[in-house]
Amino acid sequence: MARPHPNGPKPAQITAGRIGLYAFLFVAALFFLLPLYTMIVTSLKTMDEIRLGHIFALPEAPDFSAWVTAWSGACMGTVCVGIRIGFWNSVAITVPSVALSVFIGAVNGYALSLWRPRGASVLFGLLMAGGLIPYQIFLYPMVRAMANISLYNSLAGIILVHVIFGLPLVTLLFRNYFVSVPEELCKAARVDGAGFWRIFFEIMLPMAVPMIVVVSMLQFTGIWNDFLLGLVFAGRDNLPMTVQLNNIVNTTMGERTYNVNMAATILTAIVPLAVYFLSGRWFVRGITAGAVKG
Repeated sequence: MARPHPNGPKPAQITAGRIGLYAFLFVAALFFLLPLYTMIVTSLKTMDEIRLGHIFALPEAPDFSAWVTAWSGACMGTVCVGIRIGFWNSVAITVPSVALSVFIGAVNGYALSLWRPRGASVLFGLLMAGGLIPYQIFLYPMVRAMANISLYNSLAGIILVHVIFGLPLVTLLFRNYFVSVPEELCKAARVDGAGFWRIFFEIMLPMAVPMIVVVSMLQFTGIWNDFLLGLVFAGRDNLPMTVQLNNIVNTTMGERTYNVNMAATILTAIVPLAVYFLSGRWFVRGITAGAVKG
């Protein structure tokens, strides 16, 4: 029988610290997964099963009718159109908001990190100070400003609001990423005749793909999950999915259908969850490539 090589990997030893670590990870996973499990099994039950009070029991026969109702027939007061309209409203709000905030933030971060225009440090400090102030403080001034330029209660208005509130964080992340790029690279491009925009589009932006993924994920989940700004600025015809979910859950007319409420909640959360699961590798790569440098 061959003996293990003395320089080979040593078998893991069971210690009190290791046991405590695994116990903590198990409890943490249970803390986050148990509500999700409860929502899923409740959404697959009929109301007769739910009334029995066996909250953790599996459904006797999985029933997807609550999901269909949540998507196309759930009631918000006297209007029973489901949450599908809120889904498309959220898409119309989130996609342009993410694209604009990522592009403008990348340009700001690039300018503040490598070109050093006059007053760059002051501008960067103002951006960061604005990002630290709770945005609830700005609600009333923003409402008045949007009303004065005829953008209040409009799709363009809520997109502009999300772009404005997202710029401080996006600028910070891109600035810290571009700081780690050797300055000689830009100097060599300038010697070859490249200007500000050519260097940005042909050199810096392709290098920043991991950071673009990171920032896009952060912006996407933040905007998709937003409730307050959508409620205040979007208007009745552009209410995002989170606001319509709140209206469905808090409707007091008729029977309170818990299975429909759980299905609507999962439908609202499934998009950002899918984004994280599909882009997780890029997210980690972007973080390690420079998101915390500078």
